[in-house]
Amino acid sequence: MRVRDQKLIRAQDVLAKQLVCGDMTGKVVILMGSEKDLEFCREIAKHLKALGIEHDFRVASAHKTPEKVLEILKEFEQQKIIYITVAGRSNALSAFVDANTSKPVIACPPYSDKFGGADLYSSLRVPSGIGSVLTIEPEGAAVAAAKIFAVEDHALEKKVIEYHNAMRKEIEKADESVRKTK
Repeated sequence: MRVRDQKLIRAQDVLAKQLVCGDMTGKVVILMGSEKDLEFCREIAKHLKALGIEHDFRVASAHKTPEKVLEILKEFEQQKIIYITVAGRSNALSAFVDANTSKPVIACPPYSDKFGGADLYSSLRVPSGIGSVLTIEPEGAAVAAAKIFAVEDHALEKKVIEYHNAMRKEIEKADESVRKTK
């Protein structure tokens, strides 16, 4: 057997083991309340991609299409999923999703100057028993999802550590640069 074939068989064995043991990183479903949120969601997706996490985009509204939201949750019920919900104004989507799934929900509503930040209260003041977390930064939502998956995925845990180390190095480099200016 050729070396290339042996490597391919070993890679297939590793992949099969990961699938059986559940060591594979899951997927993030970015659920937006409106297609108007797509550019904001693309920013989340950019950071997920940098961390090596798959994602799907979906659109459904807790107010206008609650049945559609429930259909989407049912579709992903048996998968290793984290939901990142993106809805502005009255963000009922995040709490509605959280109330109807056992999967983690990260609320990431786009900030609106129009309401002076008051629209964020609908993501903060939710009914009892709702456990969604909130961040208003797309990067923060992606990192939070990565950290949740990293509890079981040690390769992803290393990526998160590397990601934070790179950020620290940027700050240290900026400090050095600023200190040289007078």
